[in-house]
Amino acid sequence: MQKMIIREANTLDKIPVLKFCKNTFSWGDYVEQVWDFWLSEGHLFLGEKQSPVGICHAFYSENQIWIEGIRIDSRFRRQKIASDLVKHAETIGKEKNALLSYMLIDTENSASLLLANSLNYRILQTWNFYSLDPKINPNHNVYFEKSLNRQFYSHYVKSWRWLPIDDDTLLSFYEQNSIVKSSIGDKNSLAIFIASDHFDKTLIVTLFSNSNDSTLQILSFLQNYAVDKNYERIQILTKEKLPTFDSLEYKISFNLMKKLLV
Repeated sequence: MQKMIIREANTLDKIPVLKFCKNTFSWGDYVEQVWDFWLSEGHLFLGEKQSPVGICHAFYSENQIWIEGIRIDSRFRRQKIASDLVKHAETIGKEKNALLSYMLIDTENSASLLLANSLNYRILQTWNFYSLDPKINPNHNVYFEKSLNRQFYSHYVKSWRWLPIDDDTLLSFYEQNSIVKSSIGDKNSLAIFIASDHFDKTLIVTLFSNSNDSTLQILSFLQNYAVDKNYERIQILTKEKLPTFDSLEYKISFNLMKKLLV
């Protein structure tokens, strides 16, 4: 069996890689949309056996690694290519003093869950993905949060990456009014919302829902905010099951996987 080498991807790799990414999911794949971003960020690792046979992108922040975009040419599966790519990303992460590694896997993707488990990743949390249409909806009772307790809110979603909230990030949230809260009775719900780095006119929302009533207020705000700021899509990630609401649509659930690197 020919030995695989792992290297950084380059612009010439795009066409051959996209050829084996066309039918990753029933609806296709998003790699084509993010390829240039990943390439510019670096750490887009490519497995090669004369030609590209697999990819994996790693994003390093603070003391953690975010693993994403594992794709293997169907002709070369079951050869531990994905495992080798992830291990390569982890090795570089350890050199950067990373203590943790994370990845996100569809709860129905048994093959990827088996891969993650074989690499000692374990399910940390399950998150639900909802879409919400922008709409003029002034009927909301919310306020901008200026004193977030990081003990309860340690991570947020940025372009489908669960990233740690550090002091600089939190300050930017306050300055940009990116944290909204609704309090009804003794129940509070909170959302962190930012523009997607990778998808145009898309608002990414990390929602912490503690009651239906307070969540509905935040959903109304998000609809109105998206119209005001010219967003075309609202993508909501939350651990909770959300109440029925105008144009709110449940899409899929994911397992947030975590591995200790020490």
